[in-house]
Amino acid sequence: MAHVTLKSNPFNTLGNLPKIGTKAPNFTLTNTDLSDISLSDFKGKNIILNIFPSVDTGTCATSVRTFNTKASELENTKVLCISKDLPFAHARFCGAEGIDNVLSLSDINGDFGKDYQLTFTDGPLKGLFSRSIVIINTEGEVIYTEQVTETVDEPNYQQALAAL
Repeated sequence: MAHVTLKSNPFNTLGNLPKIGTKAPNFTLTNTDLSDISLSDFKGKNIILNIFPSVDTGTCATSVRTFNTKASELENTKVLCISKDLPFAHARFCGAEGIDNVLSLSDINGDFGKDYQLTFTDGPLKGLFSRSIVIINTEGEVIYTEQVTETVDEPNYQQALAAL
């Protein structure tokens, strides 16, 4: 299990992110139009998974805005912003913010957090996701991971994008 903090208070996740060099676990998530989106939908593309507790928090919203800006500059790459928020919350946020370069996806069925081992198991965010970045290459292999150790901090955007 990974150990992270929220304002210096420690808590845990189910396990550790997928290892670099391994095949990315498959997933099916729910898009804002309630359609299913799976890893296989992005075959032959690089994928950035921007994973966070809730789009309705400052740091999470900032990560979506930042990746939305960066996504327009990336070739053959899709950015997926993932949380347990309902698809309606994702749609509301993206509509209000003019977010249109990323896919905002919901894990309302709960399998993604288990498969990627990043669901909080205790603490005030129990059941939500640890702030993480996972990058998957065109072959479906994990090439970069970051699990932000202090939940209120932003991920390292430069390092993540450099992995591409």
